[in-house]
Amino acid sequence: MGFLDNSGDIILDAVLTDTGRYRLAKGDGSFKIAKYAFGDDEINYEVYNKSHTSGSAYYDLKILQTPVLEAFTNNTSTMNSKLVSIPRTNLLFMPIMMLSTIKAEAQLVSGKDVYYVAVDSTTEDKVAYGNDKAPAAGETPGTLGGARPADHQQVIRIHQGLHTTKISQAFTLDPDLKEGQYIVQMDNRLGSLAGNLGNPIPVNYIDDDQIATYYISGQYVQDLYNLIIKNVDQQNTPASEATPLDGPLGTQIECKIRSSTTLQTSNYLFETLGGNKKIEINTDDFLYIDSSMKFTGVSTGYSIDVPVRFIKYTS
Repeated sequence: MGFLDNSGDIILDAVLTDTGRYRLAKGDGSFKIAKYAFGDDEINYEVYNKSHTSGSAYYDLKILQTPVLEAFTNNTSTMNSKLVSIPRTNLLFMPIMMLSTIKAEAQLVSGKDVYYVAVDSTTEDKVAYGNDKAPAAGETPGTLGGARPADHQQVIRIHQGLHTTKISQAFTLDPDLKEGQYIVQMDNRLGSLAGNLGNPIPVNYIDDDQIATYYISGQYVQDLYNLIIKNVDQQNTPASEATPLDGPLGTQIECKIRSSTTLQTSNYLFETLGGNKKIEINTDDFLYIDSSMKFTGVSTGYSIDVPVRFIKYTS
C-alpha cells in the first residue's frame, strides 16, 4: 500500500471488487463492468481556504493536490466514504441514516456506545433476561441474545430520512430519497444476520476477508411514515418519542445477530481475535471481541457503522 503523487496530474487507479474478480476468473463472459464507485477517504475538507490571497481559484488547491491511496483490494480498509451522485438539483437536505435507540428494546448498553451480543445460552442467562422475554421484565438494554435471538426483544434499529426541523414530518419523503433496500456487512466468523423475530436471513456472499454481505429488502424494510406519523393521531404519541429524525421519514430496518457456532462452542476466536481480554459485568467476568456492522442504503449510498461487542461468560 502506498500513496500516489497527486501534485498536478489527474489520476485514475481502479481495482475490481471481490465479485468482479470472481466473475473475471470464470471466463464465461459474465464479467461486465456495470457499476463503479468513487470515495474520498483521504480528503480533509477543512483545508478548503476561502481566504487564500491568490483568489478563489486557489481555495481548493490543497484538496485537489492531496496524495491519494493507491487502489487495493481489501474492502475492509478502503472505500469507507463513498461519494454519492443524485441527479436532482433542488435538494436542500440529504437523507441520512441514524441509529434509533429511543425505545427500550433498541437501546445501547447503558453508559457505552455499543451493543453486546451474548454468544451462548449461559451468557444470556448471566446478563439478566426476564423470564417472559420482555424488556420491562428484566432484559438488559443493549444486550442481544446471540444463541436464542428469537426468544428476546432486543434489536438493532436503523431509521432513514431527513434530519432537519425546516421540513415538517407531516410531509412524505420523495420516493427517490427513500431507501427500499439496504446492504448489511458483518464478520462472518463471529455471527450471522437475523430478522427482528430472530429468523435467519440468507447471506448473499462472503468475501475472502470473511465479511458477509446481506441485501435486505421486502419484509425487513418498513415505511416509517406509516409506522410513526399515521400512529401519532391514533395513539397521541409525539413522533419525537419514536424516532431520532426531525424531518420527513423514510424507512426502518431492524435486525438481530445470531452468534457463530465457533463462538458458542469454543474460546478460540476470543483468544485469537479478542486477545483473551475480559470485561466485568455485574461482578462476573466475560471474554469479549469488539467488531462492527456496516449498514448502507442502496439508493443514496449513505452508510453508518454500528459497534458490536460479542461477550461470553467465563466461570
